[in-house]
Amino acid sequence: MKCNPSFAFRQPLHLTARAMPSPRQKRRLKKLNGRIRKLKSDMVGISEQQKDIKEGQRQVREKFEAVESQYDQLRKETNQIMQQSMNTQIRLALMFQILKARENQEHDKAAQLTCALRELIARENQQRSVV
Repeated sequence: MKCNPSFAFRQPLHLTARAMPSPRQKRRLKKLNGRIRKLKSDMVGISEQQKDIKEGQRQVREKFEAVESQYDQLRKETNQIMQQSMNTQIRLALMFQILKARENQEHDKAAQLTCALRELIARENQQRSVV
């Protein structure tokens, strides 16, 4: 049996020399390579944006921690001022009662209130020296 001379077995492409791509394949490869280059440049841009976002998050975290620290400090100072204000109110009330007692000639009561005022002031001074 004779074979048709126009009919020939084709070798697989990987076994033959590279076939020249057709103009249509060239256009497709060119488009594909263009897309790949675009994707690579997009990936570089996205990577830079991610770095910028991470840096921004770090800065926000630092600012938040600083604000939180300031808040704690202000809260402590506010509590201290409130305590001092209460102590001042108590001292003023005692002083006023001492004046009233002296005005009414109640010397025993004035002496007791004066003693209480001295003790209060001594306690406050002791607390300040501890802190």
